[in-house]
Amino acid sequence: MFFSIIIPLYNRPQEINELLESLTHQRYTAFEVLVIEDGSMHDARTIVERYSDSLDVHYYSKPNEGQGFTRNFGFARAKGDYFIVFDSDCLIPPDYLSNVVAFLKKTPLDAFGGPDAAHESFTPVQKAISYSMTSPFTTGGIRGNRKHLGTFHPRSFNMGVSRKVWERIGGFKLTRLGEDIEYSIRIQASGFKIGLIPEALVYHKRRTDFWQFYKQLHFFGRARINIYKHFPRELKLVHFFPAAFVCFLMIVAGLNAWNAIAGAGCTLAFAGNILLLAYATLIFFHAWARTRDTWVALLSVAASFIQLVAYGLGFMQDFIKRVIVNRR
Repeated sequence: MFFSIIIPLYNRPQEINELLESLTHQRYTAFEVLVIEDGSMHDARTIVERYSDSLDVHYYSKPNEGQGFTRNFGFARAKGDYFIVFDSDCLIPPDYLSNVVAFLKKTPLDAFGGPDAAHESFTPVQKAISYSMTSPFTTGGIRGNRKHLGTFHPRSFNMGVSRKVWERIGGFKLTRLGEDIEYSIRIQASGFKIGLIPEALVYHKRRTDFWQFYKQLHFFGRARINIYKHFPRELKLVHFFPAAFVCFLMIVAGLNAWNAIAGAGCTLAFAGNILLLAYATLIFFHAWARTRDTWVALLSVAASFIQLVAYGLGFMQDFIKRVIVNRR
């Protein structure tokens, strides 16, 4: 079983260095690596070429098109039985491919995904972001946990597809705004078998600060509406939760402001504050139980609120613009 690892790259030379270094430690060695520079201003060719003696690595450079079409560029040049897509900000454990091979021999899949976690080298903020993106109290575990809500859709930070999938239905039709979910839905609709490989874990850095994280999650909220425009049935009640959370925050903030101005003792404001405090406390203790780090647990509360607000606002923005107003 031969694998082609596809890595789109845009202005992140240091990240690709760390990712390629992690791939040199794979116990299963039947794989190639294709790094595709997507119109970057900061070229990583020299860094990639350093690994030519330790990896079967191929470097390509092309005009900027976005990550979806850049992955297609890699698919068209890949030799593997399976194509595995990683984001450039991932670190890959040494047993990743051996775990994938063992699983696929027992349970053949046409496409698969795996979970992500925080590496010990990550900063406290990165660990908090990792918690918020994998917590059952924020995402419902839909991003690669063993137990998740709804149908499992592999995400492109850790996604594998067979050559048969590529040959029959092609690659990504969207280059951004939910391109991986659209691809997963189309793969499944074509009758292919998709599954989660719990042991196919990667360490995903995501973003280095909360402002970058906010912008990314706002984009994700908008992406959900983009998926809805292609597959209306894929918009579920759970996707409205972050928007509902934003509305709840606004209502509680308004009631608290009214209390401060009018000197009133609104019981609804008090009840809202108690609910928010209870939710924050739940996240804190759950994050602490996972990480055993008080500071990371506190940051996890902030990351979780930022995640829900950013996603909710992005979702609401494009829901109003593209669904209610019906603009493109």
